[in-house]
Amino acid sequence: MTQSLPGQRPAHERAFAGRAGLPVVVVGAGPYGLSVAAHLRAAGAQVRIFGEVMGSWRHAMATGMFLKSTPDATDLSAPGPGGRLADFRRAHGEPELTELTPIPCDVFVRYGMWFQKRYVGDVEPNRVVAVDRAPTGRGFLVRLDYGQELPAAAVVVATGLNGLAHIPAVLRRLAPEGPGAGALVSHTSHHTDLSAYAGRRVAVIGGGQSALESAALLHEAGAAVQVLVREPRVLWGAKPDPARPWAQRVARPASPLGPGWILAAVCKAPHAVRWCPAAARMLLFRRALGPSGGWWLRDRVDGVVPVRTATRVTRAGAEAATGVRLDIAGPSGPETLTVDHVLAATGYRLDVEAVPFLSGAVRDALACVPGSKAPRLSASLESSVPGLYFTGSLAAPMLGPMMRFVAGTEFTAERITRHASRLLVRR
Repeated sequence: MTQSLPGQRPAHERAFAGRAGLPVVVVGAGPYGLSVAAHLRAAGAQVRIFGEVMGSWRHAMATGMFLKSTPDATDLSAPGPGGRLADFRRAHGEPELTELTPIPCDVFVRYGMWFQKRYVGDVEPNRVVAVDRAPTGRGFLVRLDYGQELPAAAVVVATGLNGLAHIPAVLRRLAPEGPGAGALVSHTSHHTDLSAYAGRRVAVIGGGQSALESAALLHEAGAAVQVLVREPRVLWGAKPDPARPWAQRVARPASPLGPGWILAAVCKAPHAVRWCPAAARMLLFRRALGPSGGWWLRDRVDGVVPVRTATRVTRAGAEAATGVRLDIAGPSGPETLTVDHVLAATGYRLDVEAVPFLSGAVRDALACVPGSKAPRLSASLESSVPGLYFTGSLAAPMLGPMMRFVAGTEFTAERITRHASRLLVRR
């Protein structure tokens, strides 16, 4: 990463200092938005950041959930020392977490809020409803939910997975949809409390961490739950071994995303992923770190919750008297399953058209990655619209799987800060 003399900010961070001008607007106040805003403000940039601090982590994660990542892969990126998860724990007199200690989501939320107060400062809760190019052709006009328009030199989209939840078409035919008590189908991101399904029959669709952990929480809350997995088997992560022999460390080096040379390489140089052929990038995006459950979750699911593998839903319909009828195809042939609710742990669809505040003109000017609706980005995470940056999962098809995780915040914050400083100098 960027080098500088002890006690001195890197050159790209000093470039903003003392320079007046239009602000950089950061949309979203989760791990990526907070990290980018922290670096920009430390560099002397005017920054306005909008959103609810750690909002998705507070409202799209059910109570009792844990992070799948280890502590070393869960640090937000601060512009100086002292901003790691371990520093937060130490500051609050709490024991340091190890790779053998799953991190509760509520701990991560508290850490993000501490980070915001320490490194970011004011976060405006107003919602950004429109981002359009400025009439001059340079910069942007950003409109807020109460009608104010403000000019911006650059815009950073850091909204995470908001609005990108994917429910397959076969399930979308069910109505109503959503988190309410009368809903027949919902996405895992709709819920903060699964105990409302106590005593009800729930089918969880999916075989990844979200599906398996939701199934465990539903079972422990008293729901009659079963999991339908399309793959032939459920995959579980291996328990970390802090005392791995030297030979194993060489054969499968550690990385923030797990052991292995490929993961280590894409974590070390996300920008190099851009130079891979488009087909190879998309294969890496779709195959690297596929659906699996955390090692610490296995005892709560395996042999405890009914899991049907090699099973898919072929039809779903509402039955007035009995709830939801699911026609499923599995190893034993077609059969019918009746439940009260379907919980879709079916991931997210990366689609810039689902980012609601981008104007039609901005969307039309965005070039996308071939074979997807994710934006094509430079090594600095700038899109084909100058001054418009995308972070997090929307950057993963171009810059690799690390962008899907908190571990990507350091690369992202440093790259955007460096590039934005040059962009504003030119303007």
